[in-house]
Amino acid sequence: QVQLVESGGGLVQPGGSLRLSCAASVRIFSNYAMGWYRQAPGKQRELVARISSGGRTNYEDSVKGRFTISRDNAKNTVYLQMNSLKPEDTAVYYCNAENQFIGSLNYWGQGTQVTVSS
Repeated sequence: QVQLVESGGGLVQPGGSLRLSCAASVRIFSNYAMGWYRQAPGKQRELVARISSGGRTNYEDSVKGRFTISRDNAKNTVYLQMNSLKPEDTAVYYCNAENQFIGSLNYWGQGTQVTVSS
């Protein structure tokens, strides 16, 4: 079965850094666009960053210049490097996999908590 497992969340001070990882058990990893989403209490889930199978990226405006998404197809893993973290980045971060040929093949991880606080 398909499984996405996030890791790397935790508590960090403002201005600090974290790197999130998501390991995917999908059959052909390169067929999937990979994304990171986040959901803060009382708010809708929002796209943070996305990377296509070809390496094209897009970011939510508030994280541009601070966050970097990358993927390692040999390891079936996507990463989110988060620098200059702010309290408003506090949320549960979810990994997403979307098949670029069959859109109904769309999977989510269980999430990892990121808390930015002094």
